[in-house]
Amino acid sequence: MSLALAPLDHEIELEANLPCRKFDPDLWFSDSPAELELAKSLCGDCPLRQECLTGAVERAEPWGVWGGEIFERGAVVPRKRPRGRPRKEDVARDAALRVETEARLAATQVVASRNSVRLAA
Repeated sequence: MSLALAPLDHEIELEANLPCRKFDPDLWFSDSPAELELAKSLCGDCPLRQECLTGAVERAEPWGVWGGEIFERGAVVPRKRPRGRPRKEDVARDAALRVETEARLAATQVVASRNSVRLAA
């Protein structure tokens, strides 16, 4: 996350305990679904989480974890699927996760309307 793109709060030091500053930055852009889930969990207590997510939505980030959400091709996805054809139970779980992701985005008030954030199907 580039702090030049995120609004700065003067109470937060530039090198504060931001997870994206403390851990390997490649974790937030991994190809591994498990590593992306770890990155999402590390974003949970970040003081800049909301600003990071809002900025990523506005920029339509092409990929990576931003503000605790996974972006793929400019869309928020509930989880990154491994390569290959999905199993039937994975398709059902993805549908449930998509609903949960929409609820989380709405709860953080990033989504004012369905047009502002495109969720991947």
